[in-house]
Amino acid sequence: MTALKNLIVLSLLLVSLQTINAQTLFSYGSKKVSQSEFLKAFNKNNTETKPGTKAYRDYLDLYIRFKLKVQAALDMKLDTLPTQKAELQSFRSQVANSYMNDEASMNLLVDEAITRGLKDVHISHIYVQVPTDANAATIKKAQDKINLAYSRLLKGEDFEKVAISVSEDPAVAENKGDLGYITVFTLPYDLETLAYTTAVGKISKVHRSKIGFHIFKNIGERKSPGRIRVAQILISFPPEATPVQKQQAALKADSLYKALQNGADFKNLAMQFSNDNLSYQAGGELQEFGTGRYEPIFESAAFGLKNDGDLTKPFTTSYGYHILKRIQLTPVATDKKNKTTWDNYHQQVSQNERIDVSKKILLKKVLQQTGYKKFPVDAKKLAMLTDSVLLTGSRPPYLKPSTPLFGFPKQTITVLDWMNYLDAIRFVPNLRNGKSNEELLNQFVETTAMEYYREHLELYNKEFAYQLKEFKEGNLLFEIMQRKIWDKASLDTIGLKKHFNEHKNKYWWEASADALIITCSNDSISEATKKKIQASPDNWRKIVEVSDGAIQGDSGRFELGQLPVMERTAFSNGLITATFKSESDNSATFCYIIKLYNDRQPRSFADARGFVINDYQAWLEDKWIAELKKKYPVVVNEAVFKGLPK
Repeated sequence: MTALKNLIVLSLLLVSLQTINAQTLFSYGSKKVSQSEFLKAFNKNNTETKPGTKAYRDYLDLYIRFKLKVQAALDMKLDTLPTQKAELQSFRSQVANSYMNDEASMNLLVDEAITRGLKDVHISHIYVQVPTDANAATIKKAQDKINLAYSRLLKGEDFEKVAISVSEDPAVAENKGDLGYITVFTLPYDLETLAYTTAVGKISKVHRSKIGFHIFKNIGERKSPGRIRVAQILISFPPEATPVQKQQAALKADSLYKALQNGADFKNLAMQFSNDNLSYQAGGELQEFGTGRYEPIFESAAFGLKNDGDLTKPFTTSYGYHILKRIQLTPVATDKKNKTTWDNYHQQVSQNERIDVSKKILLKKVLQQTGYKKFPVDAKKLAMLTDSVLLTGSRPPYLKPSTPLFGFPKQTITVLDWMNYLDAIRFVPNLRNGKSNEELLNQFVETTAMEYYREHLELYNKEFAYQLKEFKEGNLLFEIMQRKIWDKASLDTIGLKKHFNEHKNKYWWEASADALIITCSNDSISEATKKKIQASPDNWRKIVEVSDGAIQGDSGRFELGQLPVMERTAFSNGLITATFKSESDNSATFCYIIKLYNDRQPRSFADARGFVINDYQAWLEDKWIAELKKKYPVVVNEAVFKGLPK
């Protein structure tokens, strides 16, 4: 009863929160803006502002003005402009991909990968190949062979013995079925799952993969050692090396090992003697690796090194004699709450074939959400038609092209669409080969459903719809401001001069100077340029032009506070200021003071034009907003406003 009571209370709380968030915070004309919409915008655009009455009130005023401007743009049908449509469609295409996944299943897969990564599994393997283009008889023959092997194992035969006699793994003669340790991402996902779900000392059931049939035996498990970086010296011998050749390689490896023990530099010896063409130029250093990358004996030797700098004695693999030096060991990541760990595994999962699991889960949801409906059709005639199109490209009239196969609320897929799809994949082996007609139809349904979902994504994903709306409104705001305010203010010379004359007292020069501002790419160039400027200030443009971009210059009248100078600079006519160095790019800047104006002076219209344009824009905007508020009366629900979370 307690659990039921808690569930009821939680349900009521959720309903209450949804009701609160749905409350109207303000309206403009017949349009309403909910509390949740306002809070979403506030939280996104005020990350450094602490929520409070003043912060909310200031942003509310801005948001009301924003909504009024967007509505004015919609009234002018600016959203129908070709440029607006094209930009929205481009943005939609860019963003949609990030929503074409099932995040819940992705999170489960990431969690699973991190958990599996904590341990390694020692696997033995029996494999019977099935070619991708195999017919039914070939598949049955392979299946009979693997089933017989499985039967022998169940009767107690030694796994190694069965592997040697049955397995078609090219390396079985050498490894006797022993694959060594594997870890997460080492094998294809289905085989990885087979390994991790087989108990220690047990054999798995027969598993069918894309390449054939498999049986695993879990020989043992261990805590994952993590990932390691080593350097190697390889003294190789050919695959068919004679005992003499192997002996010669062994003697050379031993002599190099003794040299290392006596203090020889590993990097130099690797560059001189290692036969690994990929690593010798880097002093033998290999890329960081984990379990399952190399031969078991190689990995065992590498992970057996206890400390950075430790060396292995020479040991052999199928490639030759190796000497390894440990560079660094990175322990396995264990903290699932660590963002870096989670993001790293998330990226690996999204690039791994296990992403197909998430896509299948998403497909099920898509078929439900989009209202997928299958229509009745003569299966025999459809099969005959499918075979004909695939084999000959002909389209016999077994079914009318307009016959519906399946559909969604806003789209019906017909036999004609199906025939067009078959034509498109006839000569695409990876989409057609080895698949039955039923599998091909399911593939077509999946492709079509996902395309439909993408094209109508805003109907099924609120976050995507919000992002699309936000981009659209932002573009409309820019367009309407350009037309109503920015262009008008910059081009209305009469209006600008009138505004300047009415507000002359606002536009003043504080203490200022006519000056050159010279920026050089480094300190030495700056010092040389100072001497040139001092010798001939009027020649500064030519000095900049011939510098090939190493010197940048600007001249004009600047208020003293705008000049990039050291504090407490004593300004005077003809002064070259001390160098002001930038920490970000090491550039060096100095100023040459042509004429100093110590007293406050009124600005001319030309000097004040930039300030006048800004002020005139603000005046035009306030006037426009007042007109819009008359057209769309704004009403704020103060009770809801007071309830905003502080």
